[in-house]
Amino acid sequence: MDSRLTSPIPHVYHSTEGYLMNEGGKRTIKLLCFAVVGMFTFSFALVPLYDVFCEITGLNGKVELSATTNQNLETEEGRDLAIQFVSHNNEQMPWIFRPSEDSIKIQTGKFHTATFYVKNTTDRTMTAQAIPSVAPSNAAIHLKKLECFCFEQQELAPGEEALLPVKLIFDDELPESIKSVVLSYTIFDITDYNDVKLTEHDNEHDHHDGHDMESTL
Repeated sequence: MDSRLTSPIPHVYHSTEGYLMNEGGKRTIKLLCFAVVGMFTFSFALVPLYDVFCEITGLNGKVELSATTNQNLETEEGRDLAIQFVSHNNEQMPWIFRPSEDSIKIQTGKFHTATFYVKNTTDRTMTAQAIPSVAPSNAAIHLKKLECFCFEQQELAPGEEALLPVKLIFDDELPESIKSVVLSYTIFDITDYNDVKLTEHDNEHDHHDGHDMESTL
């Protein structure tokens, strides 16, 4: 049989099959890449949406970041409630941060004051913000705070330490099934390092100016 009729056919067939497979594979890879990027972007978009939802509904144990204006929350009789304090440092926060007491016994309908110890262990001035949460989450709406370090940013100089107060009350409407509550605070580094560098530069400039003046004298 004439080889001109037989030999080109397998060659053309396999080349076309490989071409089709390559094109199909490329399309599949592109679709997968778009899907991964879309999922990644969507997951980040969910974070602020989730925070807004929790802030509006009070779900997931997130509490109000403002002091109560009601000064008449205390009642004559309440019931016993165990409070456990938990502290967390965000992964970029080097400070020491812990509750002065890990747990206390309180009564509903009564104000109680607790403190957290904090120390700036670095050689630079830093600013921190604490974010609270409550467990179980349905206890959050019954918690009111007259004072809390989480309402304000906390600035500490290098090596500075402080006791940060929180004055709180759980109202008598707290469900009877809740016998203990966990109050958790996570501290974040919110230092504006551009301002820190500018301040350090100004201090160095003032130091050099003073040194030059002494030399001329």
